[in-house]
Amino acid sequence: MMGIEVQKPKGINTQLVHNDYEAPAGFAAFPVAIHHASTVLFENVKAMRARSWLEKSSYTYGLHGTPTSFTLEAHLAHIEGGDHCLLVPSGLAAITLIDLALLQSGDDVLIPDNVYNPNRELANWLSSNFGISARYYDPLIGDGIAALIQANTKLIWTEAPGSVSMEVPDIPAICKAAHDRGVLVALDNTWSGGVAFQPFDHGVDISMQALTKYQSGGSDVLMGAVITNDAALYARLQLTHMRLGFGVGMDDVYLVLRNLPTLKLRFDAHDKTARQVAEWLQKRPEISRVLHPALSECPGHDIWKRDFNGAGGLFSVLFDAKYSEEQTDRFVDSLELFKIGFSWGGAHSLCVPYRIEKMRESWTESGILVRFNIGLEDAEDLIADIESALQSMHE
Repeated sequence: MMGIEVQKPKGINTQLVHNDYEAPAGFAAFPVAIHHASTVLFENVKAMRARSWLEKSSYTYGLHGTPTSFTLEAHLAHIEGGDHCLLVPSGLAAITLIDLALLQSGDDVLIPDNVYNPNRELANWLSSNFGISARYYDPLIGDGIAALIQANTKLIWTEAPGSVSMEVPDIPAICKAAHDRGVLVALDNTWSGGVAFQPFDHGVDISMQALTKYQSGGSDVLMGAVITNDAALYARLQLTHMRLGFGVGMDDVYLVLRNLPTLKLRFDAHDKTARQVAEWLQKRPEISRVLHPALSECPGHDIWKRDFNGAGGLFSVLFDAKYSEEQTDRFVDSLELFKIGFSWGGAHSLCVPYRIEKMRESWTESGILVRFNIGLEDAEDLIADIESALQSMHE
């Protein structure tokens, strides 16, 4: 009679790699779980062969998403009224994804002259190296853009408002002119945080966000999103997303998810304080113009009143032309609560001077432009800081 075979215990290294334990089901909590993965496991070969990375009903590989990233994409699409969303490593990556998905050699793209400068740099690179013509238009052109559309124009970029000079474009008029000629419209919707302007209600085909800003809210995450409600456009974007190998880390995705519930509360708080500071600056003799879309002196203010329901914390000012760059630099350096740094949407206030005449082809305004990001500090303290720094210009 043969004895019972005793299974040899697995070696320690195998035990460290393989474990049969499964946590019990039924755990529930408010935070979305962080699912890390490069390799995704399949139950069997049939399941592996049945799945497609193009469908978000299942999982194939970490680069194409986990439950964590799928959840954030669904949230972001819903906020802006879209149906589909793709996450990318930065706001610039979102712009790049749109350009490379929709443009090829011989095509033409129209871009507002007040566009986010990395968008301009990308377009110039596509023009010089890849045979895609990039032309710039007055951001306040409205339906006049119809005269600029050529037979090979495939895409029109918009930015509402321009994130430095703050002109508010007539998005519905641009979209109608574009669609009458079969041209797609993409919007950089970062200034509104996706909560103050609904892109698809106003005719936009594709919206992108730098989630680095209000969605993150902590000045510590780089991420972008591309959103559309057009399934065919989404398919083009999705294929390009795969070919570029764009992926995001699930820890960063979790940070954005964690802060989304307070997005509107924070945006409104930024907005309230920014308007107080902007209105105070209007009364200062050192300032010739406050470029805040909610104020009547800002170009496109009437369009902002018609189409937007908020303004966030980002605006600019023009100093009186009698002040030199040395003086306005001294103003910025003298600020204590405002730190010098790009971006916006975080809790800390920021201030940056721009040599905008070197960025814009058609800039005719006089005076140094300085941009403020108003954080979550008390308005009285920010105003006192600015007032003290303005005094330093006269020393």
